Amino acid sequence: MSVLNMLLRQNAVTLGFVNLPGIRPSPFPPRAFGKAAGKELKTAQLPAKAGALVVSGLLRKYLEMENLMLGYGSCKVIWTLLITILGFASCLPVGDDSVCTAEEVAKYSIVFVGKWSQAAFPKQYPLYRPPAQWSSLLGVTHSSDYSMWKKDEYASNGVREFAEKGEAWALMKEIEAAGEKIQSVHGIFSAPAVSSGTGQTFTELEAHSRHSLVSFAVRIVPSPDWFVGVDSLNLCEGDHWKEQETVELFPYDAGTDSGFTFSSPNFATIPQDTITEITCSSPSHPANSFYYPKLKNLPPIARVTFVKLKRNQLGLSGPQHNLTATSNEIDDSVSETPLDCEISLWSSWGLCRGTCGKIGTKTRTRYVRLQPANNGTPCPNLDEETECEPENCV
Repeated sequence: MSVLNMLLRQNAVTLGFVNLPGIRPSPFPPRAFGKAAGKELKTAQLPAKAGALVVSGLLRKYLEMENLMLGYGSCKVIWTLLITILGFASCLPVGDDSVCTAEEVAKYSIVFVGKWSQAAFPKQYPLYRPPAQWSSLLGVTHSSDYSMWKKDEYASNGVREFAEKGEAWALMKEIEAAGEKIQSVHGIFSAPAVSSGTGQTFTELEAHSRHSLVSFAVRIVPSPDWFVGVDSLNLCEGDHWKEQETVELFPYDAGTDSGFTFSSPNFATIPQDTITEITCSSPSHPANSFYYPKLKNLPPIARVTFVKLKRNQLGLSGPQHNLTATSNEIDDSVSETPLDCEISLWSSWGLCRGTCGKIGTKTRTRYVRLQPANNGTPCPNLDEETECEPENCV
């Protein structure tokens, strides 16, 4: 007998519903015909025939009401059971992909490669005070109950401090608090800063079958509140760990600072905005350091590679990690981004120069706001001259 049938039978007996096969009839009369009902019928002063008719009518009414209540009760029981069963089913995994059944623990090397070169990103490329570089990498392995950062959502105070200043203390405290409160964090990992835009750094991380997601962030230096990273990348596929995973990285705006350029002063965004991806056309402002309106997409500004370590590879020394990125890979993989010349508006016309009674000339000028690069559109003439008639001649 199924659990559903057994529960239905038990509830049917409780409700007095005695017409189901295999269920012993209740020895008790329906609830409407208890002792109180019997006393009321006995005290009625009616003739035998009339009393029989009245009792027969009352019985019929009570039975109709009882059957109606029993039908409602049985439907209510069935509905409650269905809701309970469906609720239990909703707690089960939807598919095998949502649950990691691989071995309990896996270790990975993580290699972060900066691809922020002047050839790929020529506009306002920072050459000094400070030059283009990357902050230290801070990451976490976790379950789906935790999110370090997420596109189109608000950055936490820890993420704001990290994206604006590169300070990791507040973010680490947030991660530790989440791990203690809901047991959603397995471990924190970090890698040293990179002192140039095209350098690389590496570290190792440990993932758990119940904490197979990895998230990290690296601050773009200098910048208002820009960073790169991954959000909840799953290193597990069903019953096995991924051997290798490579992700191209693009810049994000934390939504806490309103600067447009790498060297913008600190202007807090009030009210705070959500985390958004920076593209070649968004924010749509010519002052934006990543604004390349003629490009379809920005080239990746960095790349990260996760490589699963075998047991005999655990604890490798630093230089051996460079095997995952060849020496020429950074320079060869970067395409040159053409940058067109940007010029100012024309100045007003100058005074008309010449001899009275004859045609003179006047000029106006403009200046270069951004020099072209990588075969971009060259700058046009910066001076323009036109004829005029001298004024105020004596």
